[in-house]
Parts: sequence; structure tokens; C-alpha cells
Amino acid sequence: MTMDARSLTTLDCESYISLSTYRRNGKAVETPVWFAARSGKIYVFTESRAGKVKRLRNDARIRIAPCGIRGKRKGTWIEGSARRIDDPELVRGAYQALSRKYGWRMRLTDFVSRLSGRIDHRAILELDV
Repeated sequence: MTMDARSLTTLDCESYISLSTYRRNGKAVETPVWFAARSGKIYVFTESRAGKVKRLRNDARIRIAPCGIRGKRKGTWIEGSARRIDDPELVRGAYQALSRKYGWRMRLTDFVSRLSGRIDHRAILELDV
């Protein structure tokens, strides 16, 4: 199912989505993540060595649902696919969308990531739902 612009705008009002990726054995792994919509896609940032990035290399299928900070779902699953993006322009746009949405929280997260040396080890995921 593809989300229309109105549904995507409604979803973007949420703070978190549960991102479900799939292990090789087919078992789903759910993770609450920050996200931002931009140009009809959803963008998520994560640690480049995170399990979800590894799982997406093997299986691009995902499902998402609005959720709370601890991952408790607040809506129904939406099926889609995801990929890691490396295009500098897309990455820059994704970070701009995330910064607009999360404001000081994103700036604080970036600051802490710079201090710890982890900011260069991030991955941006593009979700197509």
C-alpha cells in the first residue's frame, strides 16, 4: 500500500514510528525511531552498524506504524521498502527535514554524536511506503 500525501502528512505529526525489518529467518524486528517526511519519502537516521541496516542489506521489506517512545504501536502497519542512501544531496535534505521536525532535540543529538565521534558513523535510510 502506498501512502498518499495526506496520510504521510498525518503520520509526520507523530514523534516516533516503529520500523520493522526482517531477519534472514523471516522474523520481524521492531525498533522505535525518529523520522521525517520529505518529498513523499520518509527518512530515518541510525548507526551505520545497527542491526536494522544489516537486515535491510538482505531484505528491503519493511513495515512502519506510529508508536510511542518505547515502541508501543498506536496504529496499523504500513508495508513498504527501505534502502540506505549515500547521495550527499539526499542525505543533506534528510537531515534538514529531521532538524526542522525535532529542533533542539536533533541539535543536541548531533552535538553528542560529534563529541563521541559517532556522527561520521551514521546511516540515512529512505523509506518508501
